[in-house]
Amino acid sequence: MAEKIWKVEKIKYCEHVGHEIAIENEVVYPAENLPDQPPRIIAHRCSNAIECNMLDKAACALCGTNPDLDPV
Repeated sequence: MAEKIWKVEKIKYCEHVGHEIAIENEVVYPAENLPDQPPRIIAHRCSNAIECNMLDKAACALCGTNPDLDPV
């Protein structure tokens, strides 16, 4: 069976919130009977997305509020 794991891609300073955040990828590793296939990235998220969505202004694409700003 395939395995899904959230892995930190990078840690960077976010000017919107004023501190460091982690940009994470959801990685799917293939099942053991398919060992020759590489892992796939299926989603991205920000570690501070919930707090950013509570602010009055739009944040970025990882929070789902501003598709024009992609911090990756």
